[in-house]
Amino acid sequence: MKTTLKSIAALLSLTVIGFTATAQKPSPELLTPTNHALVLIDHESQMGFAVKNIAIEQLRNNTGLVAGASTIFKVPTVVTTVAEKSFSGPLFPEVTEFYPANKTNYIDRTTMNSWEDVNAHKAIVDKGKKKIVLAGLWTSVCIVGPALSAKAEGYDVYVITDASGDVSTEAHEMAIQRMIQAGVKPITAIQYLLELQRDWARAETYGPVTTLVKKYGGAYGIGIQYAHEMLKH
Repeated sequence: MKTTLKSIAALLSLTVIGFTATAQKPSPELLTPTNHALVLIDHESQMGFAVKNIAIEQLRNNTGLVAGASTIFKVPTVVTTVAEKSFSGPLFPEVTEFYPANKTNYIDRTTMNSWEDVNAHKAIVDKGKKKIVLAGLWTSVCIVGPALSAKAEGYDVYVITDASGDVSTEAHEMAIQRMIQAGVKPITAIQYLLELQRDWARAETYGPVTTLVKKYGGAYGIGIQYAHEMLKH
């Protein structure tokens, strides 16, 4: 009887250990600071003028969250523009805050599809990451193009939908649906940031992340500001 009880106890112990080990292993579908490259595409003033599916201030805040997250977590990032000097104009301040022109090699293009531009394509693939995260303007053209092209070449592609925009809600949503049907994975700006942080015990990034959210995170940022002031932690 004692032997049987010991055997049962040992089996339960192994089962618990097994469950614990399994629970601690995150899904490979999740993004980490080292398993992907970020591509910020055409967050430029002329492109922003026509965006209708999301309020421009929300789009700018979400872009700030994404750009800021990529610098905090040192994500390999490509910033690309289209006809910057002749038509589309300067990048959003929320991008240049983290990727200033004098320190960043912006890749300017004439092609709407970044994947078809030799320099942009090389910059992206040279990052050596099989996961690619895209955000930019417009969703139905400058995001669909590289998303489907990268997917066709075997890359695991994610699109940050609320840091992207289009000339109408329908244009944006049809583009997202088209990409999802092809296997592209939609995420949001806050989701991107928090997926990289993953654990609030990661003290080296806790401060920068909460500071970024207080600036660009809307109501969530106000909540963090309140907690820091009222709870003093």
